[in-house]
Amino acid sequence: MKLYNVPRNSRIKVIVEDKVPPGAPQITKGEELNFRSIDGMYSYCTRDSGEVVHLAVWTEVEIINQ
Repeated sequence: MKLYNVPRNSRIKVIVEDKVPPGAPQITKGEELNFRSIDGMYSYCTRDSGEVVHLAVWTEVEIINQ
């Protein structure tokens, strides 16, 4: 499913690596993230360590739990 269809505050798994903003940390296929919200064409997500990362809103992801 596309990230823009995922409910806020969901746990997600990245299915396909996609675009991140310039200078942002890279995100790898299979990585699990905490999706918070959409912010323009990118999202606001966090890793379990608390590091903020940004996925493109059209990235293919899977919801792990809601």
